Amino acid sequence: MEIHLKTLGCRLNEAELETWARQFRQLGHRITADPDTADLLVINTCAVTEEAVRKSRRLIRRTHNNNPQAKLVVSGCYASLNPGETRDLSGVDLLIDNREKDQLPSLVNTQLADGTMPVIATEPGENPLFSRGRQRAFIKVQDGCRYQCTFCIVTRARGEERSRPVDEIITEINELHSQGIREAVITGVHLGGYGSDLDIDLHELVTAILERTEIPRLRLGSLEPWDIPENFWELFHNPRLMPHLHLPLQSGTNSVLRRMARRCKTTDFSALVASARSHVPELNITTDIIVGFPGESDAEWQETLFYLENFDFGHIHIFAYSPRPDTRAAGLPNPVPESVKKKRSRELHALLDTMRLRQLEKQVGKTVPVLVENFSDGRYWGYTPNYFRIGFDVEDDNVPAESSILEITITGVDAKKGVLSGAMT
Repeated sequence: MEIHLKTLGCRLNEAELETWARQFRQLGHRITADPDTADLLVINTCAVTEEAVRKSRRLIRRTHNNNPQAKLVVSGCYASLNPGETRDLSGVDLLIDNREKDQLPSLVNTQLADGTMPVIATEPGENPLFSRGRQRAFIKVQDGCRYQCTFCIVTRARGEERSRPVDEIITEINELHSQGIREAVITGVHLGGYGSDLDIDLHELVTAILERTEIPRLRLGSLEPWDIPENFWELFHNPRLMPHLHLPLQSGTNSVLRRMARRCKTTDFSALVASARSHVPELNITTDIIVGFPGESDAEWQETLFYLENFDFGHIHIFAYSPRPDTRAAGLPNPVPESVKKKRSRELHALLDTMRLRQLEKQVGKTVPVLVENFSDGRYWGYTPNYFRIGFDVEDDNVPAESSILEITITGVDAKKGVLSGAMT
């Protein structure tokens, strides 16, 4: 079969999609980028917000309408939380719950492909990522979350924490590296909780990856601020671990954090960032902020803005709060009007632009290794180790190979686009 894979939502969904692609290849099927000619369509849905739910429903309908002859498989958080509603959508042939999604390719193969293999199968382990121009792979190491933030539906959608064995993760990364992948991003629903069911922790996993693989670049997905152990910063002494952390804060005032049931106070977060930057000077820290959480007063919002001014975040993912049914936050009093949310979002975007520009300007003059990812607008593009996007020029007789890692001198900042400029050394 020709199979088209599509996902909405988080990096974990992307990691699952890439794993499915590899497994479908091993079963002898072909991954196609064209959904309109595929024999099988697989959609990994999201339910983190009501907008994500609407997008999931629209994507399912549109995908089926554009190719009604194809078999349609749906999984992910929306499908798992709303199985009856998902099955009622036109064209859905198979729904696979999150608890079974690790077996999705084999379930599809037995239930929708009659369990047959093509006459000629691809080589075991052949990777479809390069056909999509990818140099980076997301590696799912953990699923589920033990915490219950009041705005989050993911705990219910993903279930209890489950960690993959270290040896299995090492094998996957080594296979990807042998196929040309130069950067691995380890991710999970609650990445900092890795190993809670295996009597190990994230520090041990990262140590094992650095010792037992030779992949040039390793990145970490989102980490809750309360999950960082004391000995964590020593891991960054290895230059293969990229100096970037995404630490979701969500609000800059303790009263809102309590209503969110977050386990981190603002003083804790400030101390964590100070410690991180003292141990890893080049560390780029990014975060999440929810704007307009129920009951967020003007005074609380101003406190958040004032607090955030103390940090030069490289980026802030800004989310205007939207109530998610079946979460505790959806029943909280004093919802913030949409017009106020939009105003506050604009204020935060303006602050972010100032922060990001300061961080970008600090990079000018440095020479850093950059993984070549693509060529567009007359330039090559990639990311610095601390995850700033950079466009750079090369001499005509020095065209880089795909996925090469080049030493690039940072020469300037494009403030409008929020990116760096550079040139080969």
